[in-house]
Amino acid sequence: MFALVELKLSKNLKKKDLNSMQITKEQVIEKLKTVKDPELGIDVWTLGLIYEIKIDEEAVEVLMTLTSPMCPFADELIASVENAINSLKSGEARVEITFEPAWQPSEELKTMMGLSS
Repeated sequence: MFALVELKLSKNLKKKDLNSMQITKEQVIEKLKTVKDPELGIDVWTLGLIYEIKIDEEAVEVLMTLTSPMCPFADELIASVENAINSLKSGEARVEITFEPAWQPSEELKTMMGLSS
């Protein structure tokens, strides 16, 4: 009887520990680095499309932009970001799109893409 109670307590503690384990911003960033913009072939993190990451017990919220308001791959890109974050198995991924401020590539990114003068 004692072993059975101990086993049940152990399972409950493990479930609780797993549910309370919170992912880190660094883990989210590593997943975002796997999501490539279909047109540019560069990940959304390096492109600077991610403006903010918020993590709580229920969700990972990402505020991001697109390279253009008329991006033909917007839905695909958003779904890819959500799928990458959901693979961490820590709550729901929520992506919000903003165009304030409008995306501007950094000088380093312009150089990387061969656009610097």
